[in-house]
Amino acid sequence: MVETGNIQELSLEAVMGDRFGRYSKYIIQERALPDIRDGLKPVQRRILYAMNKDGNTFDKQFRKSAKSVGNVMGNFHPHGDSSIYEALVRMSQDWKLRAPLIEMHGNNGSIDNDPPAAMRYTEARLSKLAGEMLRDLDKETVDMVLNFDDTEYEPTVLPAHFPNLLVNGATGISAGYATDIPPHNLGEVIDALIYLLAHPNASLEDLMGFVQGPDFPTGGIIQGVDGIKSAYKNGRGRIVVRSKTEIIALKGGKSQIQISEIPYEVNKATLVKKIDEIRLNKDVSGIVEVRDESDRDGLSIAIELSKDANVQGILAYLLKKTDLQVTYNFNMVAIHNLRPERVGLKTALQAFLDHQVEIITKRTEYDLRKAKERQHIVTGLIKALSILDEVIATIRSSEDRKNAKQNLVDKYEFTLEQAEAIVTLQLYRLTNTDVTQLQAEFEELSDRIMHFNAILSEPKVLRQELRQEFKSIKKEYNSPRLTTIEADVQELKYDSTVTVADEDVAVLVSKMGYVKRSSLRSFKASGDENGLRDDDEPLFIERVNTLQHMFIFTNKGHVIYRPIHELPEFKWKEPGEHLSQSVSGFISDEEIIHVEIVNDINSLEGTWLSATNDGYIKQFNFEDLTPRSTYKKRSTVYMKLKADDSSIIGLEYLSIGAASDRTVILTTKHAVGLRYDVTEVPLSGNRTAGVKAMNLADSDNIVNMSTATEKQALAIITHRGAFKWMPVSEIPITSRARKGVAIMRELKKDSHEIIATIVIDQQAPAALSIYTSRGKRFDVSPKDHALSQRYSNGSFIIDTDTDGQPTTIKLYDETKVEN
Repeated sequence: MVETGNIQELSLEAVMGDRFGRYSKYIIQERALPDIRDGLKPVQRRILYAMNKDGNTFDKQFRKSAKSVGNVMGNFHPHGDSSIYEALVRMSQDWKLRAPLIEMHGNNGSIDNDPPAAMRYTEARLSKLAGEMLRDLDKETVDMVLNFDDTEYEPTVLPAHFPNLLVNGATGISAGYATDIPPHNLGEVIDALIYLLAHPNASLEDLMGFVQGPDFPTGGIIQGVDGIKSAYKNGRGRIVVRSKTEIIALKGGKSQIQISEIPYEVNKATLVKKIDEIRLNKDVSGIVEVRDESDRDGLSIAIELSKDANVQGILAYLLKKTDLQVTYNFNMVAIHNLRPERVGLKTALQAFLDHQVEIITKRTEYDLRKAKERQHIVTGLIKALSILDEVIATIRSSEDRKNAKQNLVDKYEFTLEQAEAIVTLQLYRLTNTDVTQLQAEFEELSDRIMHFNAILSEPKVLRQELRQEFKSIKKEYNSPRLTTIEADVQELKYDSTVTVADEDVAVLVSKMGYVKRSSLRSFKASGDENGLRDDDEPLFIERVNTLQHMFIFTNKGHVIYRPIHELPEFKWKEPGEHLSQSVSGFISDEEIIHVEIVNDINSLEGTWLSATNDGYIKQFNFEDLTPRSTYKKRSTVYMKLKADDSSIIGLEYLSIGAASDRTVILTTKHAVGLRYDVTEVPLSGNRTAGVKAMNLADSDNIVNMSTATEKQALAIITHRGAFKWMPVSEIPITSRARKGVAIMRELKKDSHEIIATIVIDQQAPAALSIYTSRGKRFDVSPKDHALSQRYSNGSFIIDTDTDGQPTTIKLYDETKVEN
């Protein structure tokens, strides 16, 4: 007879929905996602707990991994040994965890995704840091629940005295949820916790002042601070992780791309194979050999290039086409308050702090209870030793142990606990020395009880206790940051760079902003025609190579970057392209003042000095001008101007070490000069206005800024057509922001106003060319004129009535293209 009373008629949809809902809840909470408090999935927590329970800790010998896996499977995690062993191995891999929780002897896999040795061959134990996860577990700090067969208890969460969720990160996929939390630097996270502990209302910006971003165990370079900030705000964000590369010069003019760090969770063997396939398929010309040179000293991949290879182009191509550069997507999901939640940085930190407050509170309650119990026993022992003879007599006259305890309680008012301690007291303890020790222990216990009560009653003391623990952990386990962070994501351009022909071309940049490149054949065939308007003039004409790079500086504090091969190509007789056609924000009265050619855009060394006509000066690193991804459409500010009518009147490059023997020379319209050491000009960012260069008189302005050594001279041309040159030593060295000294004699009528100056060699001065407002050019040999003193007004060489006023002074023939 079949009972039918419990049979229910249910639709398949209802049954499937209910069962799948239960299954989903189980795998979300009990398998795939980490807890926000200890950052562990259940299998990881069970492994650490079981190994700790078995005494398999960092200060003991290693044990077979199979034993640990068997204990975990038999007692806590009945899901198969392979999944347990995989979790155990992962917690030991220092290329996946920033702070491994397991130490392992034997083959635990590799960054090439080689499988680990079988568990019967490897040995494992908890790492010292894992001990911090489990410390205080025996002090009733966390809730314990029955295991799957109700034979023993296991913790629902570990005390976790360091922020494991952020330090080691997490990955996992469950029903409807996935998590990708990157590893972080332990020291940075703890600094943020200490700050948040003192400032509960701290903003995300405040916390990011400590946590710069992920710190991957494989190092690398992170690009995209905005993506980090987005992830820390709402749990979602996107960053670019790039390999750390270095270009090494080899014999015979060859070069080599050396890779020392690769992105997180990239398979090195697969990466090397992909690069070698690019070499074999000749997708990029110039790759000679790809070698994996990794050894016990660290990761190393060498990409050897041919003599004529475009190194930067090949590197950009490889970054774009292989896992030398990858995109990492934050998805910071963790179990928070028993449910999956996408959390930001502050939520994760605050949840961990709340957990630690609870752990310390429960630990202190436990320690307080134990201290009080022990103090109660010590009090009884001290009392017993004070009436030792009576106590001994009472015990000897008692029938048995139970009767002795009861007699002590009845006669001397001991408690049962005290009586138990007295009857178990060893005879050698009955000495005066032991009384002293007991009294000292009583005092110590009193102090501890007072301290425990303070922690439980005063939040400030609890915070101090927690802060001290954080500092101790940071001091013990902190390590330097491995991953470098760059603010912007660099756009990768490789096609044109890799395929560009290596050739010499003629390039022209005009004062008004026209730019062009032409073949040398077109240049030679054009004679003196350059296609410029009559009111324009060439500022830069040179023979350059298509693999070089150009920086175009303007008088409004902007710099425009162009690779030579990207310059518009024209016939030499054509004017070229105006920069305003491609660069947004190019001002109508903006003029080009200098063009700099560099060979390697990734090695911008040295500094620049720049000064404005209204009296400001600055020094900045050439490296600060490294082009961004928007270089084609936007210029970069290299000096911020104070007023709309201000302009740059001096710009000079200083190579490394050049500042030590050079001085700044400033000359003004009203013939005042000031000289001081280059070191007086501080380094500042490229978007700043600098510092005061000179104390200018009303209606005066700076006409030029240069640097010079003691062996050089200053050539001067005035508005009246007078020329003179004098040793720079005529201007005494003082300090920045002073008025300066007169460098020409003042006349009662029509005093000389300086139009332009130039620094030349004193012993072998170069010939000069002076241009006038009527388009005339006068070539001058300084040797034909005597070296003057500071108060000399020089000699007249230009008739301003017929030839026009001087406008500029340049080195003779400085803009010719060499054949």
